[in-house]
This record gives sequence, structure tokens and C-alpha cells, in this order.
Amino acid sequence: MTTNNQQPTQYNFKVVLLGEGCVGKTSIVCRYVEDKFNSQHISTLQASFLTKKVNLENGNKVQLNIWDTAGQERFHALGPIYYRGSHGAILVYDITDQDSFQKVKNWVKELKRMLGAEIILTIAGNKIDLEEQRTVSEDDAIAYAESVGAHYFETSAKTNENIDELFMELTRLMVQHAQQNNQRQRATAQQQFGQRRLIVEDSQDGNDDMQSQVPEGSRGSCCG
Repeated sequence: MTTNNQQPTQYNFKVVLLGEGCVGKTSIVCRYVEDKFNSQHISTLQASFLTKKVNLENGNKVQLNIWDTAGQERFHALGPIYYRGSHGAILVYDITDQDSFQKVKNWVKELKRMLGAEIILTIAGNKIDLEEQRTVSEDDAIAYAESVGAHYFETSAKTNENIDELFMELTRLMVQHAQQNNQRQRATAQQQFGQRRLIVEDSQDGNDDMQSQVPEGSRGSCCG
């Protein structure tokens, strides 16, 4: 909870969903934002944009600006346009499709190369309602996620399993990252202010020393 001297903070984050076509990115977003599921797959063309407002327990408010990107190969070159400036990313694969899991690894490399540590990564193994058709083991996915510093969830947009948890954890991590950045910036500003103050004080002390060394009779006088 926020104390009396702490005002709630409004955060605004950009989140991008990346992954192959037909892995369920659009279904995940629609389930989270609108609590709807369409069993008829409609391919996303280029990208779509939705927003979601989140109220955190400590009173902070977050607006998520969620970009759902197309997974088809011909749209991959457009990826940087959509994930540039993102605070968080959800890499989605289909647990029944080994190739879609391998493609997630390519997206992770791309994001780390372009955005480095400034983006929070989560990986979603989607369609766990099709467990009997699984080809990607949960253990393998968890091990990979841990190796790249990502958080892992297994989800089902159809049954609404772990969808809220996925976005809530990503939101919490982005807030934490933003707070740490703010603390570093304040510490740096305070350090720079302290250094400037020392320089000014040293300069003043030096002028005082020079003034005291001037013979009394040689000091200037307005009276002439």
C-alpha cells in the first residue's frame, strides 16, 4: 500500500506480442482485454492495437498499449516497427508446434540485440487445452526461458487459463523495472549535483585564499 506521503503513480507501457502465425496471439489479447474467444482463426494482418487499464494493489495505475503483430513470414521485416520502444514483450508459441517454439528463440535474439536489458521478456506456451497433442515439453520451455532471463507461462486463450496471470506478472515486472530506472536516475542526478557543489565550493575557497594573500595596501579602493 502507498503511505500518506506517496502518491499513486500512473504508468504507460507498450507491450508487443510476437510469434508465428496461428499460435494464438490475437486470441490471448482478445481474451485478456475483452474476455472473448473466437474459435474461428482470423490471421492478423500487419498489426492491431488494443489498450487495457490495470489498477495495482498499491494504488498505482497502468495503461497497457498492446500491439498484436502478424506472424506470417512476409510480415517479419515489419517487426522492428512495432517492437521499437516496447517496455515488455510476450513471445507466444503453440505447445503442439515445435517449430513455433524454435521461432520464439529467434525473436528473443532479435529483441535482445535491438533493445537489450530495457525490455522485459515473457514467454507463453499457448494452447494447453490441447495437452494430448503437446510436442514441446514444459521442462524444456522453462529451462530455455530461464537461460534468457524470461518469465514463462503456459496458457490457454480458449479456457482462459493463466491469461490474467501472464499480463499481471509482466505489468508488475515493468513497473519494478521503471522504478529501478527512476532510482538510478535520481542517484545519478544527486551525484552530479554533489560534484558540481564541490567544484563551486572549491572554487570559492580558492578565491578566498587568493584574496587573503593580497597585501593590505595593494587592494583596490573605490575611493582612489
